[in-house]
Amino acid sequence: MEPKQHGRPAISPRRRSAPGGATHAERLRQALAEDIAYGRLAPGEALDETTLAERFGVSRTPVREALRELAATGLVEHRPHRGAVVASLDPDRLREMFVVMAELEALCAGWAAVSITSAERAELAAMHEAAGELVRIGDVARYREVNDRFHEFIYAASHNAFLQETVIGVRRRVLAFRRAQFQGLGRLVVSHAEHGRVVQAILRGDREAAAREMRAHLTSSGRSFSDLRVGAAGA
Repeated sequence: MEPKQHGRPAISPRRRSAPGGATHAERLRQALAEDIAYGRLAPGEALDETTLAERFGVSRTPVREALRELAATGLVEHRPHRGAVVASLDPDRLREMFVVMAELEALCAGWAAVSITSAERAELAAMHEAAGELVRIGDVARYREVNDRFHEFIYAASHNAFLQETVIGVRRRVLAFRRAQFQGLGRLVVSHAEHGRVVQAILRGDREAAAREMRAHLTSSGRSFSDLRVGAAGA
């Protein structure tokens, strides 16, 4: 007997965005967000529209759109007479964001454990197994993509549309920092093992364990990113 559904998800677990379907502005936004998260763009550094347009081979229109989106997430700020610059990242603020993210994703995992359908169970297990192969061959770039889909799948499998919308909004604020943790194969192995504990809890319908394991996973992700930033600062 299938568990009772709690409303339609805002995004179906099977609905995926093709990498090639991203707009110029979206691809540019992702690239700049990662540059900021990795520290390749320093706080206070100017983000000139013309220079960025030339760098990415686009017009200034998608550049302006990307900078507006980055400003909305707090990665960029607009200063009088200087235009857009890289915002200063407050470590305490970033830790707070990861704490909130962990709690929201824990809610999603808990709901997924009691709301996931049989078809979704099979897809989640297959997704995790496929990710394991990426870890085995050391494909960091593909693992980051699959990692994003894994978390999005669990949001949708919670079958709580408002929760899904909320967590996606917060995730957008920290996504670049979450991706930045995957700079070495060691983190891939740890991440996949943590995913495995979340998956097993969801598949056996253990709501409390699913929430606990997802919270621990996000806490670990935040700690991994913080360690990377401290290491980079001391280099």
